Amino acid sequence: MPDLFDLFLKWWKRIFLMAAIATIVTVIIVFFIPRKYIGIATALPAASYATDKTGVFSQNLQQLYSALGTPDDLDRVLGTARLDTVYEAVAIQLNLVEQFHTQNDTAAIRKAACILKDETRVIRNDYGQLQVKVWDGERTLAAALANAIMEKLQQIHQDIQTAGNAAMLAKINNKYAEKILEYQRLVDSMHAGSTGASELLTVKKNTLLQEIQEYQKLLDQYKLMVDANPESLVIIERAQPALKADRPNRPAIIVSVAVLAIIFGFFTALVFERKRQH
Repeated sequence: MPDLFDLFLKWWKRIFLMAAIATIVTVIIVFFIPRKYIGIATALPAASYATDKTGVFSQNLQQLYSALGTPDDLDRVLGTARLDTVYEAVAIQLNLVEQFHTQNDTAAIRKAACILKDETRVIRNDYGQLQVKVWDGERTLAAALANAIMEKLQQIHQDIQTAGNAAMLAKINNKYAEKILEYQRLVDSMHAGSTGASELLTVKKNTLLQEIQEYQKLLDQYKLMVDANPESLVIIERAQPALKADRPNRPAIIVSVAVLAIIFGFFTALVFERKRQH
């Protein structure tokens, strides 16, 4: 095996020539790559008990919960962020078909949504926060897209929570109407019944009244939950237009290519020398 120092002295001109050519080509390429700005919106999960009727109306349970949710509460949001539905909705909202110059056909919205999805990263950072990162050639649009995606994610999960409470409210309302009707029939039968039977009916009447009161209480609580429509995410920082481009990182790319070219040139020289010796 040749001495590495002697090898470098022998081949250094060719190695650096190769590195210089690679670096010049890289400089030309990276300066032709369009610059992209990043928009970052940040949110925290809302307290989970705020969406649960039991947690809202129980003072003891409220003391056990934090004012905000836990990082694990973001798992469902991260799953939703992978759906094309989110990006198609934002593409329609911000008219990205025209912005991204996609073809004006039936698939134009889906194409714009795919472009947006490719330029978007939705992550949970090391601090347990949800971050939506979007890159675009226009700094103001990048910020607007990040905010729109964050708001859409918040809206989807807020609607899911409210829909659950609304469905429960409808079921309770049906049961409440059935109990009212049963109570009215019982009262009518008491007026037409005998004295002995009325004692048993009175007990049943009191039981029905108690059940009706419980249903009325549940109705009031679920109506409040539906009307309150609690948020699933607390947006703590909206995206602002970036001051400088985030992509491409030209200095880092150029330096990396130069270093790799030198290493590659050195190993190439080593291979040639070994072949000559054999």
